[in-house]
Amino acid sequence: MSLRTLPLLFLNLGGEMLYILDHRLRAQNIPGDKARKVLNDIISTMFNQKFIEELFKPQELYSKKALRTVYDRLAHASIMRLNQASMDKLYDLMTMAFKYQVLLCPRPKDVLLVTFNHLDAIKGFIQDSPAILHQVDETVRRLTETYGSLSAGEFQLIRQMLLVFFQDLHIRVSIFLKDRVQNSNGRFVLPVSGPVPWGTEVPGLIRMFNHKGEEVRTAEFKHGGSYVAAPKEGSFELYGDRVLKLGTNMYSVNRPVETHMSGASKNVASRTQDCIAPNPLAKEELNLLARLMGRMEIKKHSGTESGFRLNLFTTDEEEEQAALSRPEELSYEVINIQATQDQQRNEELARIMGEFEITDQPSQSASKGDDLLAMMDEL
Repeated sequence: MSLRTLPLLFLNLGGEMLYILDHRLRAQNIPGDKARKVLNDIISTMFNQKFIEELFKPQELYSKKALRTVYDRLAHASIMRLNQASMDKLYDLMTMAFKYQVLLCPRPKDVLLVTFNHLDAIKGFIQDSPAILHQVDETVRRLTETYGSLSAGEFQLIRQMLLVFFQDLHIRVSIFLKDRVQNSNGRFVLPVSGPVPWGTEVPGLIRMFNHKGEEVRTAEFKHGGSYVAAPKEGSFELYGDRVLKLGTNMYSVNRPVETHMSGASKNVASRTQDCIAPNPLAKEELNLLARLMGRMEIKKHSGTESGFRLNLFTTDEEEEQAALSRPEELSYEVINIQATQDQQRNEELARIMGEFEITDQPSQSASKGDDLLAMMDEL
């Protein structure tokens, strides 16, 4: 088990969230100043120094629902509002995209290059905000300090923990289906072509050695793929050529993105009960989550700023239908954690939730987001 997995999971999922929001803000023709404000506010909150310090402390991964709670608040750190169905779709797209990237990483260490690709793209969103840009650069330096000296075995543990986190998530995404990298059952198709991991050779040759370690003969075999040697290793520096394309913005080409529950996802509902059934570790997880979220500084917005609702679906009707058709077992609406017997912890949570309060927006623009904003108060 690795206690260094959470920062990579959070930053990569956060990067995917920003890709999706940027895509939808443009598709919905949100005015440029409002779109920039939304992205700036979310990125500033996401890379707040105190929050990053708490995030990088060695700790176990949170459950899917607990982590989803963090992204609910992060997505609402500005004047934008999402209702439950759009938030569900946003989280589905985030998780499936990063799952695909982790699966396709040539080496376990390359998950760090995927992270750098996300952070490089995030810096592109905030070129006109030097203070926020500095926050992101400091996070890159912290990543280098924390992960730069880890062994291949430690990165393998991190990759295994990420894959366990995404296990049984088989949500179909239209982009993946159209590119034929995902099957109709929601499972990804692993390629048998392309560059091999850096530092390895193209398969097809067997070398045999004697007891002295001398090569005595070779034999060739057909591997059935179309592999090539990696041109060079990606850069792990603050600025550099990452070489690896995993983690870059797949929404840069404007095309609709839809998600669908596969039959496999519906059938594994019994295995998603960790999100619903009482967990003896739930209270401790909530304590850790409270400490982490207590460091997340949500900016207060003046009452004169007009909010708006972002829809991740083509129409409101599609959004409402998605909310009705989503399996209850896969809903992230409420975290069922009983902590009523611990008065001191309740007071601490009340203080933290109080810090999260966001000034009410005009009812006509934020009505569909009210239920989501009230979610945290139901803990």
